[in-house]
Amino acid sequence: MTIDASVHRGGDEPGRSVPAASLHVKNLLGIADLGADDITLLLDTAVAMKEVGSRAIKKVPALRGKTVVNLFFEPSTRTRTSFEVAEKRLSADTLNIAASTSSVTKGETLVDTALNLEAMAPDMIVLRHASSGACHLLSRVCRSRVINAGDGMHEHPTQALLDAFTIREHKGRLAGLKVAIVGDLLHSRVLRSNLLLLTRMGADVWVSGPTTLIPPGVERFGVRATWRIEEAVEGADVIMMLRIQRERMQGHFFPSLREYFTVFGLTAARARLAKPDVIIMHPGPMNRGVEIASDVADGPYSVILEQVANGVAVRMAVLYLLAGGVMEGV
Repeated sequence: MTIDASVHRGGDEPGRSVPAASLHVKNLLGIADLGADDITLLLDTAVAMKEVGSRAIKKVPALRGKTVVNLFFEPSTRTRTSFEVAEKRLSADTLNIAASTSSVTKGETLVDTALNLEAMAPDMIVLRHASSGACHLLSRVCRSRVINAGDGMHEHPTQALLDAFTIREHKGRLAGLKVAIVGDLLHSRVLRSNLLLLTRMGADVWVSGPTTLIPPGVERFGVRATWRIEEAVEGADVIMMLRIQRERMQGHFFPSLREYFTVFGLTAARARLAKPDVIIMHPGPMNRGVEIASDVADGPYSVILEQVANGVAVRMAVLYLLAGGVMEGV
């Protein structure tokens, strides 16, 4: 059964249908909690949500009367803006709170901050925090739905979902694709979420980076690891580059940024080792000339800006489904 999205147009123009199903989770804390059916439902719903962004009036009343709090304790451009745009397109009332302007600066704990917000009866809290597990803590003390917008080095589920959505748009599937993920694997929450999602959906995942930045035991995720980027990207359908996260590094993991680019950076020559129709991804922000050459980042196979655009549709799908997937005002 489906719900026709055209009910939101206020006219008779046919719209794309939205799956009338529900997630098996109350909160989106990580990909680890999602089954393959949940992932497919989210990606299918995002297809309908993306169509909303192509309209003259980019708004539907699906979350009218709902309040969403965006609680960000770490800097963010793409994720925070994307969630806010998604919420506004669904007609939710939004409240944006940054740590620098909250009572956290006066010593208030995360739990006390959340409980004070909870007293104002929000429907959802979108949290980004530097500590792994912060979202799980909130989910235990809050009645509101909690969405993980990135917690420490743990997970970033909506990034993995938008990555999968982008891959599926270009390749038509996830199963059987060779996906190479290259860069700072050790400190990346994007890596963990993508490994969980892509392997669950049947992709052949390779990871590559300096041996000092390859997490011990990463093969337990069902992936293949190599320090040679050439081996990882050879014959790849998808290459996903990860940012060097210097702010999380305590110690020296490689001699210099110049040497890192020489050995592990994605150049045009290395990209040519992949399949002719390879797509090249990066979750951002990019360090040009460190992880990826500018001519590759801006080249014909790059889908980096598409990832940003797709992030809005995917986050709309997450918000919509966690709210129950009920079209109000029908």
